[in-house]
Amino acid sequence: MVSVSHIVRKLVLEKPMVYEGLVEGVISHAGLAEYFQDEIEKELGKKVNLPAIVMAIRRYSETLEEKNAIKKKDFRFNSEIIMKTGLADLTVVKSPKALETLKRLYSLVDYDRGDTLNVIHGNYEITIVISEKYLDRVKEILKDEKILNVEKGLVSMSISFSKHFLFTPGIIAKVTRKLFWENINIYENISTMTELIFIINNKDSLRAYKAMQRLLEESN
Repeated sequence: MVSVSHIVRKLVLEKPMVYEGLVEGVISHAGLAEYFQDEIEKELGKKVNLPAIVMAIRRYSETLEEKNAIKKKDFRFNSEIIMKTGLADLTVVKSPKALETLKRLYSLVDYDRGDTLNVIHGNYEITIVISEKYLDRVKEILKDEKILNVEKGLVSMSISFSKHFLFTPGIIAKVTRKLFWENINIYENISTMTELIFIINNKDSLRAYKAMQRLLEESN
């Protein structure tokens, strides 16, 4: 049977900003209840008292806060943040010829001098994150391929963890929610066993760095 609690949970999950606000404890339960009241009454087909909605929101909020506290206890963000500027992001259609051509890109970069090259394979597309100074040469190498999109002026924000990162649910979600809360767009998300990398716009880099600093401080 559908209840006020079920509808409150559904509405919160449909609205990431509301979800994050409840986790952070910055949303008024009474104000949110008024905001949800019409939608809840419409789904239930009857009038619902505001205090009942407030109670449902409070109980769900306590559940979210409890889960958040457990995650903080089980996994601490004892990490460092590394930012690399001057990156570009290029996406091409995936094909056997494109896969063969990509091998030529690895001879361009010099990792010892801090160059970046990440190749991300999807089912139908390939995205290349590379130091922007090589972008023209990459386009020349891929001139016979179908280039879908090119973005410049990007930054990578890398966060390193212990190997427990790989086996701890919700870590990537927690970091991405923090960036979403700051209205920061993520172009790419790259992860390995102990490293999480976000590709973002240069204009968002300072806010992203500060958001991650706060996340690290909150976990200690």
